[in-house]
Amino acid sequence: MARMNRYLVAPVLGLALVLGVSLPTRAHAEVPAHTRVSVNYANPKQFTENRFYGWQDRYNNVDYLGPLKAYLVKRATPMLKAGQRLEVTITDIQLAGGYEPWLGSQWSHVRIMSDRYPPRIDLTFRLTGKDGQVIREGKRTLRNLGYLTSGATMPGNTDPLRYDKALLDSWLRRGMHHL
Repeated sequence: MARMNRYLVAPVLGLALVLGVSLPTRAHAEVPAHTRVSVNYANPKQFTENRFYGWQDRYNNVDYLGPLKAYLVKRATPMLKAGQRLEVTITDIQLAGGYEPWLGSQWSHVRIMSDRYPPRIDLTFRLTGKDGQVIREGKRTLRNLGYLTSGATMPGNTDPLRYDKALLDSWLRRGMHHL
């Protein structure tokens, strides 16, 4: 009988979620760390990156949304105080670098890093406390015009999103106190 119950738990929980039924939980259960930071994208098909370079990114199998979201969650979570939640909605992205197909067909799918193409991320955020009260919220436009000399080019760092992640890191370092 115990084995049968173990196999019924997952389907019952799933059905409860679908039906919106609230199951009893522990009284003061701590929110899991990975759910304390949420990152959403507002209409990513209209992001500058997609409108300008969508066909090149698809050709190169560039997936920047998933990795940037995972990175932001990973970096922001340990910065939060106990009970705090951070909700981020990214409203536009233009990755560092750009494509210059006019250089010839062999260059049409090569992202060129140049001062002409700095990374840009626009976002809104809400930081709430244990009690759910809003501590800080706002809208930010993240830019780094000197991204090529900012230190993200450390030897051995071959992450194609290193400049964009450095932009998020800079905001988080400044932002947790002055978001």
